[in-house]
Amino acid sequence: MGQALTRVEDHRFLTGQGHYATDYRAKGQLHGFVLRAPFASATFTMGDLAAARAMPGVRLILTHAEVSHLGDLPCQAPIKNTDGSMPPMPSYPVLPKDRVRHVGEAVAFIVAETLEQAKDAAEAIEIRWKEAPVVSDVGAARQAGAPLVHAEAPGNVAFDHVLGDQAKTDAIFAKAPRVIGLDIVNSRIIANYMEPRTIVAEPAKGGTWLVTLGSQGVHGIRNTLAKFIFRMDPATLRVVTPDVGGGFGTKSFMYREYPLALHAAMVLDAPVGWTSDRSEHFFACAHGRDNLTRAEMALDEKGRFLAMRVMLDANMGAYLSQFGPYIPWIGSTMLTGVYDIPAGYTRIRGIYSNSVPFDAYRGAGRPEAAYTIERLVDYIADELGLDRVKLRKQNFIKPKQMPYKTATGRVYDSGDFAGHLEAALDQADWKGFPARLKASKKAGRLRGIGFGVYIEACGGGSPEPAYLTLEKDGGVTVKIGTQSNGQGHETAYAQLVAQHLDLPLERIRVKQGDTNDTPTGSGTGGSRSIPVGGAAVARAAELLADVVTTLAAEALEAGKGDLEIADGAVRIAGTDRQLTYAEIAALPAARGKLSTQAEFRPPEATYPNGTHVCEVEIDPETGETQIVNFVIVDDFGVTLNPILLAGQIHGGAAQGIGQAMIERFVQDEKGQILTASFLDYAMPRATDIPNFQFETRNVPCTTNAIGVKGAGEAGTIGAAPAVMNAIVDALRRARGIRHIDMPANAQAIWAALQR
Repeated sequence: MGQALTRVEDHRFLTGQGHYATDYRAKGQLHGFVLRAPFASATFTMGDLAAARAMPGVRLILTHAEVSHLGDLPCQAPIKNTDGSMPPMPSYPVLPKDRVRHVGEAVAFIVAETLEQAKDAAEAIEIRWKEAPVVSDVGAARQAGAPLVHAEAPGNVAFDHVLGDQAKTDAIFAKAPRVIGLDIVNSRIIANYMEPRTIVAEPAKGGTWLVTLGSQGVHGIRNTLAKFIFRMDPATLRVVTPDVGGGFGTKSFMYREYPLALHAAMVLDAPVGWTSDRSEHFFACAHGRDNLTRAEMALDEKGRFLAMRVMLDANMGAYLSQFGPYIPWIGSTMLTGVYDIPAGYTRIRGIYSNSVPFDAYRGAGRPEAAYTIERLVDYIADELGLDRVKLRKQNFIKPKQMPYKTATGRVYDSGDFAGHLEAALDQADWKGFPARLKASKKAGRLRGIGFGVYIEACGGGSPEPAYLTLEKDGGVTVKIGTQSNGQGHETAYAQLVAQHLDLPLERIRVKQGDTNDTPTGSGTGGSRSIPVGGAAVARAAELLADVVTTLAAEALEAGKGDLEIADGAVRIAGTDRQLTYAEIAALPAARGKLSTQAEFRPPEATYPNGTHVCEVEIDPETGETQIVNFVIVDDFGVTLNPILLAGQIHGGAAQGIGQAMIERFVQDEKGQILTASFLDYAMPRATDIPNFQFETRNVPCTTNAIGVKGAGEAGTIGAAPAVMNAIVDALRRARGIRHIDMPANAQAIWAALQR
């Protein structure tokens, strides 16, 4: 624990020996292609498919008629209305019958011997389209009299839920000396991971089926396919995920291409594969964020926060994705942030629109919450003429108040928010900013400094079992149902095993991504792999250490108390008498005893928190912004590996910077995506990302078995509010501009300066 060990998996990746789903080819594999709708809202009828089906190499064409017996893609996290009623759940079919609701919606699946033949057949399919009215975004969809995306959802409202105590909060607002509010847009994001989605479905032994795909958890994919869509025994379906080139939440979900490929393989009794191309990804994978928010704070005469209320309209897209409704809900549980706010509520409305369905993207609701509260607090300080730092410190939850129950029902176990704020401001030389501002003014530049103090909830949820086995060669195999997407699980889990068994990391083999290896697993999401999976691995390693010392004690005829574990062996302390693990594994008494299992069931989420400080310089002639300093001080309870941790924080912060300054999604009034490739949708480059100053100021978590707090999403959560507060600070000082929405790219900043 705590050692800065380099990643054991990196040699494989850097030398081209990684094995991804996109590398996999089954013998005799056929190729699938998805025919997609060119309209965001339309009815359609299919022409005669006989000619397309007779084209060279074409083996199968699937339309709604061929897959109508399959179950819908399920929404597994619906949110009830405030009155307790369950809102209607519009059908999300594998293929639509005669109506499409977003650009790029799948309408047919063509399987051929080559991809080119499948594409040729798709072009030969005649479809008669009749366009229908479009509501392309939340603003349009919530207008009175707007066209309905689903007839069963009046007003395009998917659900209408109040979280918190509305009556108490409104009563406080009615009597409060001051109420300050801000309208906030949390912009839409596309999760552009390096490896596109892919699937190969094929027959396996004994009438079973093998599915190979990039995912964030094989058990979730298997169970959704088997139980909800095919209504088959999950035991007849094996799902395998090899190495994964990025997921960020978006590879967790069920997409239409998965049941289409599997059904085609079943019909043809042959392997069928499909791989997304880069532009197709913009139409076929879940989008993230996209909220319209009105946030208000009630304050007393001294600037104390009395209550907070939020009106949140969250874009659900055309259908309810697997966890879509849950994302704004979980985010809303964190809207009061690190502040002692006695009362609060959020009215959450899910809104249908003619756009790609929405779901979790790195942070899943918590970045939206942190952005809302931190922009609001900065705006309050400006409105009242108060110092941003002092206002926050005055309203922080204090360490002596822990455990602290928030107005939304969260229970924070630990944290020293003023402590990491002070440390971050010191590292960023907050007090020296006026001199740097003066120098920027002399150079004709605008300069601003801002920060965001965040807290989030992660590392909770369902239990995670881990399985350890001492092998004949003296190495250890770990089997677990999480799924690395590039985070470094092979190293992290090996470190936890080595903590108890003192083996070199290269002798510890970590196996993930095969439903045949582990009976259950919750996959990777919500920064839970180390807090939950790691706790299970640590406990299983502890149990295995007890097993090997018990066996060694019997063989060496010594008391367990006289033994020590060192260098892959058990020895009598102070002597040279020992047994290596390989020798222990060979003992007759060891038969059937060399495997251990442990499970950690989180009693509560963990609550990582921290401060990001960002300083920017803006060229007023062009609107170009450069981040000149970025400091992060975080509390993750306990650090398992500083190198892995820094990588997670750097990557997350880069994505937060991307949303704040760079990634601009544009969809026109007809629902056409105008930024559906890297020619138009800008992604962060190396020159956009600063050299981060990162350190931890840890307060151990009291509800986690190893004291850690999840870290995988934290960088994304803290970065955007810090960047935007810095940009607004620069614009306010120069031109009195008090708010600007994301993405604050050069064009947006230049336009704001012109106004």
